[in-house]
Amino acid sequence: MNAPAPAPAHTPAHATATVTALVAAMTLDEKISFVHGADDPEQLGQSGYIPGVPRLGIPALRMTDGPAGVRMKRRTTTALPAPVVLSCAFDDELAARYGEFLGFEARAKRQDVLIGPMLNVLRQPYGGRNFELYGEDPLLVTAIGTAVVQGIQSQGVIAMPKHFAANNQEENRMAVDTVVDERTLREIEFPAFQSVVRAGAGALMGATNSVNGQFSCENETLLTTVLRDEWGFEGWVMSDWDAVHDTAAVERGLDQEMPNGAHLGEPLRLAIEEGRVDESVLDRAVARIVGQMARFGLIAAGPDTPPEAAAALTPADRPVPERDAVRGRALAREIALAGSVLLHNPDGVLPLSAERLAEKGVAVIGRSADVLKTAGVGSALVVPESARTPLEVLRERLGDEAVTFAIGEDPAGRTIPESALVPPFRTGEVAPGPSTEPDYFYEGVLTIETPGRYRIAVTALGGYAAIDLEGHPRVFAGSSFGDTAGLTADLEPGSYKLVLSALPVPDQPVRLTLGWVTPEQARADIDEAVAAARAADVALVFAYDELAELIDRPALPLPGLQDTLITEVAKANPRTVVVLNTGSSVPMPWLEHVAGVLDVWYPGEAGAEAADALLFGDANPAGKLTQSFPVDAARTSVAGDPLRYPGVDGRVEYREGVFVGYRWHDEHGVPPLFPFGHGLSYTTFAYEDLDLTPAGTDVTVSCTVRNTGDRAGREIVQVYLGRSHELDVPQPPKTLAGWTTVDLEPGASARVSVTVDAERFTYWDDATRSRRVAAGAREVLVGRSSADLPLTGKVHVAADGTAGL
Repeated sequence: MNAPAPAPAHTPAHATATVTALVAAMTLDEKISFVHGADDPEQLGQSGYIPGVPRLGIPALRMTDGPAGVRMKRRTTTALPAPVVLSCAFDDELAARYGEFLGFEARAKRQDVLIGPMLNVLRQPYGGRNFELYGEDPLLVTAIGTAVVQGIQSQGVIAMPKHFAANNQEENRMAVDTVVDERTLREIEFPAFQSVVRAGAGALMGATNSVNGQFSCENETLLTTVLRDEWGFEGWVMSDWDAVHDTAAVERGLDQEMPNGAHLGEPLRLAIEEGRVDESVLDRAVARIVGQMARFGLIAAGPDTPPEAAAALTPADRPVPERDAVRGRALAREIALAGSVLLHNPDGVLPLSAERLAEKGVAVIGRSADVLKTAGVGSALVVPESARTPLEVLRERLGDEAVTFAIGEDPAGRTIPESALVPPFRTGEVAPGPSTEPDYFYEGVLTIETPGRYRIAVTALGGYAAIDLEGHPRVFAGSSFGDTAGLTADLEPGSYKLVLSALPVPDQPVRLTLGWVTPEQARADIDEAVAAARAADVALVFAYDELAELIDRPALPLPGLQDTLITEVAKANPRTVVVLNTGSSVPMPWLEHVAGVLDVWYPGEAGAEAADALLFGDANPAGKLTQSFPVDAARTSVAGDPLRYPGVDGRVEYREGVFVGYRWHDEHGVPPLFPFGHGLSYTTFAYEDLDLTPAGTDVTVSCTVRNTGDRAGREIVQVYLGRSHELDVPQPPKTLAGWTTVDLEPGASARVSVTVDAERFTYWDDATRSRRVAAGAREVLVGRSSADLPLTGKVHVAADGTAGL
């Protein structure tokens, strides 16, 4: 069911006579209750709750996290693939259906607001929430994010995109000051937020970080000047959890504080009673919230509703639908298939032959083959009610006798003997948070007798753990669906103080277990995997990473000894294929030694079935990268400059400006391992006959795409726009200007077109504080990725924006 249409632009939803009358009828206590979170007496398991005013017909407002599924604590919902998977499909229609299902399931779970999607641009590869993002290009983030928001709201659920603004790292996220010039904000970070405002998003979430010296949730420039005055936003702004520091935030544009009223509860009441804050400021915030509730048909007339408001209230018919787990699982599989990316297949080992492997055998190696990581950790974590493992699916296809499993590297390790750890560790739970600092759980002394590389492995089911080993930096571990993280270090014989702390999340305890991997055990596990690979026709190595909210990656390589494992397996069997179960880019020092690399990301509850279908050619991979994969940490935009990342003295400077992702690689001539837009297929495509057709300030780009292989497949055709050489401001060598998809049978061809609109030919001018035309000759490039563009042409853009040849 569609939501009611937004109020006309000339009558903002929060300023209608009906809403004004409702707010005027509220007591001060009732109004205060709207601007901060409270506990839900029904305990449905969502993230946020506002009690409402039943006497006025205003119901409770429930809101929950929803970037990759409707996250309900202690209740099962559909685990869709992570947003990074969705973006790699380059498909607005699929994104809209992703959003529609999120909205539908939110309704089924009696939720009114879905917190998401996350619209921040992927700036650097260490980000713990990179799996929640739609990539490094603002045009793509805008298109996918807007489609998801529209899909959510089509079901009568209010979308709350986040985090406004410049929330691009988890390291010190509560305190870091992001210093960024206005042009970078306007061209990189703002476009997606501005688009969802234009599309009618009912709410936004503020960020935890500061922007140019002011906390985002108290930043008047962001929340009032830009969001309200320039963009005309009519909804409300809610803080991220614990992101408010001053009651004055409500005067600067914030409307609601989460998770409680530490600043907008009793302190705000006192400020109003003492005359330090005018009550009209509170009325404005409440009206923005109530206005959206009225717009979405949530409010009915109550016994005390003013007559002038009651006559106008026509609540939508909002029956609570039944969950449709079957439809959700089918959609999860479809998205996992569409967004998985075939990165490497030089000799055509993929797709695999089931008949050949059933006869000659396959070695399946790696823990994520046996415990698939379906989601990242944090507010996007949705634990599926059921999810098969790749190992199970492979055995079903090939038969048990054909599949040999070896763990290769056991991230959970074995129990540490009492001779090596005093006192002994006892598995246990830490009570639910909230907490911003880890709570002490265990302290002991670890004794090392044999030198070598050890892994101190902690599983933190339900939350996070901090590992402090004497002489080594603190390491955080987060866990989702059984994953384990830990500290890997070269240790000499001796005794080391070991402290474990737990960081629970609200309403959920965290359970800690401890193990270790000794050098001897690591060697034995790798040797077992190598032996299995040597005896098999093909070795499938499933590798994983450990992305999580609150924690940035300490390093880019695969955790633990996985790179060593892959290298040795590939030497034993040249027909080694790596399946990446990852949330962001990873270096691949073993790339030239393996026969194939398929990235399935965090694929949701049907990820095992999707990976199987792609490996054996039941489906043809078509996803394309929405982030550049750097060769290594030294070849990234933040390398060697701690002010760029992770920051110095609580300050991060976006010195790269508009050169984010592939733009930085192009500008500095640093080839990535895999470029933005890269993705292989089991067929091949040829590009022919480029035609550019100007029409006013737009240009239609057309070409013929031909399937030159022997399989049906989908190609994502990408259009890039070159820089203006007449403009004396920094410009990327090229930027994504549009894309389209085409499905072709073997030997078939089709004519495809992409319209490059007027805004692609503009830039933000700091001097005039407006967008201006980047006039002059502009190259148009068309092809398979940002680094493979076989068709080129030119258009000329006049000073007034008119395009010609």
